Amino acid sequence: MDVIRDSEKIPARLQRAVVTIGNFDGVHLGHRFIFRRLVEEARREGCPAVVISFEPHPKMVLHPERRPFYLITSPEEKIRLLAELGIDALILIPFSLEYARTTAEAFVREILWERLRIRKILIGHDYTFGRGKEGNEAFLAEAGRRLGFAVEVMNAFRIGDTVISSTKIRNALLAGEVGFAATLLGRPYNLSGRVVSGNRRGGGLGFPTANIAPDKELVPARGVYAVHCLLEGKRHDGVLNIGFNPTFADGKLSIEVHIFHFHGNIYGEILDVHFIERIRDEIRFTSSEQLIAQIDRDVARAREILIL
Repeated sequence: MDVIRDSEKIPARLQRAVVTIGNFDGVHLGHRFIFRRLVEEARREGCPAVVISFEPHPKMVLHPERRPFYLITSPEEKIRLLAELGIDALILIPFSLEYARTTAEAFVREILWERLRIRKILIGHDYTFGRGKEGNEAFLAEAGRRLGFAVEVMNAFRIGDTVISSTKIRNALLAGEVGFAATLLGRPYNLSGRVVSGNRRGGGLGFPTANIAPDKELVPARGVYAVHCLLEGKRHDGVLNIGFNPTFADGKLSIEVHIFHFHGNIYGEILDVHFIERIRDEIRFTSSEQLIAQIDRDVARAREILIL
């Protein structure tokens, strides 16, 4: 998949493409519904399937006061997931306060028409773009009639009665509902991060842990989770704790995972953790013995979950 970050350098081979436009944070099942249709239509027409998105996420620029900013996918993850879905090119338009003043008319004329001469555009049922969100379904339909491209509006994708959205997924993760989030994503939510030095308390308790410095700000609710861990391409099972270690009054949020049957030194390595199911809330214990007994129960429960 070509990744193009300069809209003035879009190669001629991408002209007459079928395109879609959006932020696509999460690349969830609703997005995949659009991408499947995009690739299907492009293959039928014998032309490229092109995704247009923005970098960074527009809300990060328009609302910098909203911190932390909960992105479901990192930029690198989004690129990898789109490539896996058969997208031919991703055009990432640098987004700034200046660019936010671009009108929908200017965007259509300069990007969709003058540089891409698009054959067709697919958009989600509620997507808008351009200054004042003036670029909507009606606007595109009129522009398509005038310039000569087709417009297809995709209906909301549902699981049962639930319309899938990035906001629902973020809220589910923040509530610790990692199973529900995985249902909407079509895969478990993951955090990647470098293994860093912790307080080394886990080993003394009989459960050595790897402490992770996560690559995203969207961390599930505090508690204990059954997880899969990917290390150098190999999957391991484990149990992960997110919290402030109230038994020891550490006062600093930590993400630490105990990997079953693993004793290697992985400081400095990148660990990719996939959240399968939440086991319990964070609990304060009055003694190390109580904590060890609970960790034993957590490990046993995680094994049950991960065997299924």
